[in-house]
Amino acid sequence: MYNLNINSNQYNNNYSTVNRLCASTPVLNENKSNNQQISYNSNPISAKSVPFSFSGTVLRTELSSKDEKNKYQEITKLLDKDGKKNLNSLLKTGRLLNSDSNDNSTTLDNLYKIALTQRADGLNSQNILKETLAILADPHTITQQFGNIPTQYQTQVASLAKGNPADVNVEHSGTCVASSIEFNLAQKHPAEFARFVEGLSSPKMAVNKTIKLSNLADNTLDAIWLLNAFEIPYQAKDFEKADLTFAPDKNAIVRAHIQTIDKDKLERSSVDVLMQSTFMQVGSQQSYDSLSDKRAGKFNQNDKGLIEFEKTFTESVVEDKNKISVTYQKVDENARLIGYETDFDTMKRQITDALSQGENVIIGYTQVDSNNTIINGHEITITGTKIDKNGKMIFVCNDTDDNMSKAVEYSEDYLLPKIHHAALPQSVVANDVNFVDNWVEGLKTYKELKQQSNIKEAA
Repeated sequence: MYNLNINSNQYNNNYSTVNRLCASTPVLNENKSNNQQISYNSNPISAKSVPFSFSGTVLRTELSSKDEKNKYQEITKLLDKDGKKNLNSLLKTGRLLNSDSNDNSTTLDNLYKIALTQRADGLNSQNILKETLAILADPHTITQQFGNIPTQYQTQVASLAKGNPADVNVEHSGTCVASSIEFNLAQKHPAEFARFVEGLSSPKMAVNKTIKLSNLADNTLDAIWLLNAFEIPYQAKDFEKADLTFAPDKNAIVRAHIQTIDKDKLERSSVDVLMQSTFMQVGSQQSYDSLSDKRAGKFNQNDKGLIEFEKTFTESVVEDKNKISVTYQKVDENARLIGYETDFDTMKRQITDALSQGENVIIGYTQVDSNNTIINGHEITITGTKIDKNGKMIFVCNDTDDNMSKAVEYSEDYLLPKIHHAALPQSVVANDVNFVDNWVEGLKTYKELKQQSNIKEAA
């Protein structure tokens, strides 16, 4: 089933605050005491962290066929020193010949297509290849930082913007959910990541993916309801599967082209632009605009970011997995944090159980003011754990909005109280919480928002 925690009603009552995840800059580094110290580590992998486990695939680190050797050589001809280093690293770690993709193609297969076939207008094959290799070699380089609009493009972009031309000067993006999903795909499923990049940067600017409807809901009709509600293009193949089409919004190519020719340090790559736009489109019911970083859609009253329900749907279809969004914080009608749905030990166990299954855990955390009122939120990814000298757990995380191309570490005492929700495999939490089907929760949310909208219009 594709579910939400049964206690998510309190979350849906506060769209103006709690649900505006990643609408501004992250805040985890504020007011740190000694037992809440953040530390950075460029190599944070531990026994509890399994970033490169490829479920169901055989790890291959040597080119075995003439076709593979030819593709490798052809790609190498197009690379500079850094690119060759990244390509070799992917081969030695087993990521290059990984075939954990929707069509069983390898990372190498898709890199070859990127390198030797035409890209969309405004994009460059060598640049896309270089960026893809860099991301796959180190997914921590993924960022959600928008680039500035160069002077020569100001007029063109202003004419394309849906709202105020000033809206395109995005300082703090709302793509933390999308960039976290991008990171997870790059780190856990390199072949599928490369396949997405190839399709999204191709002239058709789209990629198809066949998913199991049972990963959305037990009942086929309920799964179809979800697909229709999110307005994602699809074709039902039978009562078990559907073929979905993922594509960025029409203005993403403008941002991607600009980042191809005018990318500054710490800004998004053109690959980041295409991937994040695509995932924002999925979650926002195909309503995202890359120029303004704003969205519409039926499930969210805010124009920035994705809410928990939208995030979980996006994760589920991108990974074709049964994801459960578990809400941990209790929030009253005034967006005030008043408690927790479970104790921190249970929360920690659920997260570490997911990590032990080879899953990253994307979490939403909150910031509160002096009155415990939630004023902001952000999404980051937990990739592993460590134990410090005092026996306390340290969470190894990736944050796409911290201007750091490396992992960051948070103590359990610091992070656990801030976690509002986490996306977990159903098996991890099946015995701990009660669920309602996500399509039921989604329909309920939609009706509530519709009712609120009608009341406002009447007033």
